[in-house]
Amino acid sequence: MGRTFRIKVHMRRFRRQHPRIAFAIRSFMIFSATFGGAYGFVTGSRAQNSGYDPNTFAIGASFLFALACLGLATLSMRLRFVNKRMRKLAAHNEALIDRNWELKEAEERARSLFESQGDLIVLRDHQGRINFANDAYCALAGQTRSALIGTRFDFDVLEQGDSARESNGTHVHDQRISTPLGARWIAWREGFVRLDAGQPAELQSVGRDVTDRTETERALSDARDQADAANRAKSRFLAMASHEIRNPLNGIIGMGGLLLDTALTPEQTTYARAVKTSGEALMALIEELLDYSKIEAGKLDLDQRPFALSTLIEEVTELLAPRAQAKNLEIAAYVDERLPLEVTGDAARLRQVLLNLAGNAIKFTASGGVALIVEPGIWPNEISFLVRDTGIGIAPEAQSRIFREFEQADDRVARTYGGTGLGLAISERIVKRMGGRITLESEPGKGSTFEVAIPLAPSQGDAGQTAFPSPDLAGKSMLLVADGIEASLIARRLERWGGQTCLVSDTSAAEALLPERSWHAVLIDRALGPAAADRLGEVARAHATQRLVLLTPSSRHDKLSPAFTGFLVKPLRAASLATRLSLAPEVASPDLAPEPVEPAAIRTPAKGLSILVAEDNEINALLMRSLLTKLGHRVVIAVHGEAALESWLAASSAGTPYDLVLMDIQMPQLDGIEATKRIRTHEAATGGRHTPILALTANTLVEDRYACFEAGMNGFLIKPLDREKLDEALAGLAAARQLAV
Repeated sequence: MGRTFRIKVHMRRFRRQHPRIAFAIRSFMIFSATFGGAYGFVTGSRAQNSGYDPNTFAIGASFLFALACLGLATLSMRLRFVNKRMRKLAAHNEALIDRNWELKEAEERARSLFESQGDLIVLRDHQGRINFANDAYCALAGQTRSALIGTRFDFDVLEQGDSARESNGTHVHDQRISTPLGARWIAWREGFVRLDAGQPAELQSVGRDVTDRTETERALSDARDQADAANRAKSRFLAMASHEIRNPLNGIIGMGGLLLDTALTPEQTTYARAVKTSGEALMALIEELLDYSKIEAGKLDLDQRPFALSTLIEEVTELLAPRAQAKNLEIAAYVDERLPLEVTGDAARLRQVLLNLAGNAIKFTASGGVALIVEPGIWPNEISFLVRDTGIGIAPEAQSRIFREFEQADDRVARTYGGTGLGLAISERIVKRMGGRITLESEPGKGSTFEVAIPLAPSQGDAGQTAFPSPDLAGKSMLLVADGIEASLIARRLERWGGQTCLVSDTSAAEALLPERSWHAVLIDRALGPAAADRLGEVARAHATQRLVLLTPSSRHDKLSPAFTGFLVKPLRAASLATRLSLAPEVASPDLAPEPVEPAAIRTPAKGLSILVAEDNEINALLMRSLLTKLGHRVVIAVHGEAALESWLAASSAGTPYDLVLMDIQMPQLDGIEATKRIRTHEAATGGRHTPILALTANTLVEDRYACFEAGMNGFLIKPLDREKLDEALAGLAAARQLAV
């Protein structure tokens, strides 16, 4: 059977290789068979005993012809089928040949890439012998491939870096290895691969030279550490500089205040005020530098607490009002009533930003005024603070520059108005730290508008309540006779309350308008002229049930016309305006009574406290003694921490403990922190009375305050000392002591 198959295979191969010869042989055999059959038939039919029958012959010939046709048809169809199949096989064969060629080419490219790429590639068997190493590995090892194959060669490890294992089992690690080219850092990826079925898995190690990257990262890390060390050194330096500068400033400002309390000639008073003002200006500069240093060091922490929004805004305007009125400027505030009463945020930082912006507005405004407008922002829980002035304006090319450190609009402005150029830079960084933005719109000669938009969520305790009940002015006519920024804001508020407000800036026009209707209230600004305001008040008697005059703090004690039913002090508080307009109308117009004094303002003198002051600076010690003595307290001075501790122990042992200890932080021999810790330790051991201790510190850094509280102090006073804050702290302590007794 096998021999027959081989013969057939040889015959088919012969037919494919020699198709013409095969065709000639096949044709000759067919012709010979046909000719032999025909010749035999004709010869046989001519013989005498052949029995030839033409009919039978015709039938047989026809039958044979039919069989021949059938055979030819079958053969033709079979040939067609075979040819078609051969064509398909030929096409498939060509495709396989092309695919085989592509695979060989791809294999060559992959092999070339595998062997010549920069990554190190090595395959090892389960015994650690090298089965394959690419050109990069051989070059780094300094050996040929043939020398490495079959060996357990490996690089000497100088340092092992980070190591990790991925979820697919791949081991990733860094190594610093020794090579003929020097020490190199290699990042390895190692995992088991199976190249042939039935064969053991091999360990494939792929390494990449990351020496440059690692050295760069280490250099960056070293540079970052050095920068952090420099920042810490800068912070320590600033804290020390702050302490050393604030101590003499405390003496300058404090002694200046004490000097102004004495009998002085007018010339001496002028000089003493100049000294005090200069000290306060220097103090403001130091505060700016410290804030800037905190921001640079990334130590600007925010204290998120609920606070009353309208109260903060009105406090800002009232704090800046004396400065504005000294330049004959108006300053006013408007808080939209759609805003919540209380919001959560850092009130101190927000106050700092608004004071800076509004203070700059006053500084750069010669006439007109400054408005602080608070409205809902464009995003949910966003509040927009607008500080608008009628000052000199800012040129377009300088608007982006003024937010940089130590930059101002131009040199002329810097020479004329002074300043460090730090305020806006600090404000912008604070606003960004609070998650907000600050923008500017300005035109030279027409003023500027700074907008601060900050997200401030309503506090949980707000619950939709309002700061004060708004008066119902629906359908009531209001006449406002005033001019300036505050007048427009008052008119805006009256319209929000439903009043039909008419705003005029001329007293003659107002006098002509009075008879036209019945007015619920007439508000007259005395800045239009005292005589004109008084005359208009008299005329308004017959036309308005309420007649209010707007005063400045400096004119509130002037003699006013009895035609007025009340007065309001600028800048106006919304609650005061609402209260005045909500009062029952007075038909008769009594004389204006003096403004009532709040009960809280009347302070009964308490019995003096026994106070221990630990202060190593002689000037500050003298200042503390003078201030406390003037306030009626008994003072003992200790010049360092050891002396303070001994004095406190002696007083406690004698049964006459101190009511308060004012402890300076930085003192020789024993600092204030350690002295406080020892006092608290002694109190805990003996069960003695807890002595209140307040820190006297010139450092304003947060970590310094935390250190004070951790040591057991009850609070701190920042130098230079504010006499009013010191008096309030001592008065509260004295009241608490009286209640305890």
